[in-house]
Amino acid sequence: MPSAGTDIHRASVPAVELEELTKFYPKRRGPDGRPIASVDHVSLRIEPGEVYGLLGPNGAGKSTIIRMIATLLQPTSGHVRVCGLDTRTHEREVRALLGVALGGERSLYWKLTARQNLEYFAALHGHSRRKSRARINEVLEQMGLADRADDHIETWSTGMRQRLVMARALLNRPQLLLLDEPSSGLDPRAAQAMHDHILQLKTAGHTILLTTHDMAEADALSDRLGIIDGGKLVGEGTSAALKRSVGATWVVHVRIAVPTKVDLDLLIDDLAHVAKANVEPEAEGVFALTLLSQVSDEVVPALFAAAGARGATVLRVENEPVSLKDVFLALTGRRLSAEPVAP
Repeated sequence: MPSAGTDIHRASVPAVELEELTKFYPKRRGPDGRPIASVDHVSLRIEPGEVYGLLGPNGAGKSTIIRMIATLLQPTSGHVRVCGLDTRTHEREVRALLGVALGGERSLYWKLTARQNLEYFAALHGHSRRKSRARINEVLEQMGLADRADDHIETWSTGMRQRLVMARALLNRPQLLLLDEPSSGLDPRAAQAMHDHILQLKTAGHTILLTTHDMAEADALSDRLGIIDGGKLVGEGTSAALKRSVGATWVVHVRIAVPTKVDLDLLIDDLAHVAKANVEPEAEGVFALTLLSQVSDEVVPALFAAAGARGATVLRVENEPVSLKDVFLALTGRRLSAEPVAP
């Protein structure tokens, strides 16, 4: 059993520290045959008691980072430390500190009951059935599953099975919870229930690293965020700080039809005094504009004036406060997409 001194030491070091973490897969190569890094020199720190959200599209490297922290993958280079322990040299000790929820409901045995599933995983931790009984009851209660503990989980909803995965991750009283896309595949009601449980764990003082491509989820749950794209950490900070970093407080989303590309360039120049513009083509002659501004009440009138002068037609316009999707667009030049990247 860890000593009090050990616990004090762990509280004084980062819960997670990544140093120039890099991962190459042999088959992941570009058109020129050169290897492409799935994780590219990522460095970050997560403090004890913090909820850190790793936000990015599918294929960006989030799950690979989680698996390297969990000791399921070896880094190509760089270091991972959990509570000060290097995962290369202290694999067993690191695993004892972790609660890991990867792969969702697929990692459960559907022909067993919830209790039988947890008894099996408790045994893998080296706990006898008698000694683990009280803890199993605790985590089932904690995740709101106690009344269905003896039902076969093949009869359960996807959301309930996801909560059982979380219960399994909590069995060994982990110092660090690793949650990979915890709400993936859930309907809105089940996703909200999962968010509520994560917030309860946060309130209880758990250190949590979660990955997501859901902007609202990242915003609602995370103390700090890391934005990852193409294997690189492109931005980091609190949600509020990241939103301030784009240099605007409001965003105007516009769909516009423009006669020529020259007219579009001139229209953007016309708006430069009130907004910074990002442009994405949608169809022949139709573009999506994202206008970032500190003066929201001036942008729309200026837009319609510029459109009239350049022979353009405004098809849709929406005005809203800056959000994380605007931060992602500002940092990467494109919208956050859930489309996977080929391995």
